[in-house]
Amino acid sequence: MIKEKRKEKNYTQEKMSELLGISLRQYVRIDNEEDLPRRDILKALINELDLSNEEIGIYIRNMTENIP
Repeated sequence: MIKEKRKEKNYTQEKMSELLGISLRQYVRIDNEEDLPRRDILKALINELDLSNEEIGIYIRNMTENIP
């Protein structure tokens, strides 16, 4: 879902990593839903991508269900 929202805004992964103040590698893991971001990064993602409460709830639920 994060990747789709980023693409809707025509942001590259590089642009998002810059906006969030994180490394490109770290952002790619978030974009590929391999890593749940820290709370501060999650807040920035919500703001940058205009995520709704429902969307962020679904994202967090999906990510936490996949944690081993």
